[in-house]
Amino acid sequence: MSPAPETLAELARLGSATVYEAGGRRGYVDADLIQVVPGSRVAGPARTVRCAQGDNLMVHAVMAQVRPGDVLVLTMPEPEPVALVGDLLATQAKVHGAAALLVDASVRDVEELREMGLPIWTRWVRVKGAAKDELGEIDVPVTVGGALIRPGDLLVLDADGVAVVEAERVDEVLAASREREQREAIKRERLQGGALSWEIDGLKGKFSEGGDRA
Repeated sequence: MSPAPETLAELARLGSATVYEAGGRRGYVDADLIQVVPGSRVAGPARTVRCAQGDNLMVHAVMAQVRPGDVLVLTMPEPEPVALVGDLLATQAKVHGAAALLVDASVRDVEELREMGLPIWTRWVRVKGAAKDELGEIDVPVTVGGALIRPGDLLVLDADGVAVVEAERVDEVLAASREREQREAIKRERLQGGALSWEIDGLKGKFSEGGDRA
């Protein structure tokens, strides 16, 4: 069962960096991703797709199974700069309620995608189209940027990147993220008052006596 809408909204607000750190630095998507719609912030359960290499037949197929709020995670056996999504597939995803797309390949029709407003994160933008010939799999574990993503795991996506939260850890990670936010608010107030992070965090002792390195 998907987390409550207020839980998803709060995780999206907290952001990928806070969630990643508070979650024990687990679930880091280590990939250079393009945020197609600037300012997008999304949290939602993963709906995973593993296409055949260079083929997007399964992207067409998953559109019949999209649930409102899903984050569609579109992958191939190996990342390749082939467009798995353009404006027509993105239109279907939006109409059927997808919250976002994470594409471990390429997209195209970027101007149309931005105008559409569906949040999309992609590894590349390329015009090269995909074939539509080979079967793949839907709702199977996939790996993106070294991070395992299982169907139903929660993704937090924003300008910083993507954090993955295992479905069974959502409440735990949310609580830890709230605590981290509170600690950082207190620390930020001290810094604004002139305090130094190397003193607050106990880092000063790591420098040689009398040293002043930055």
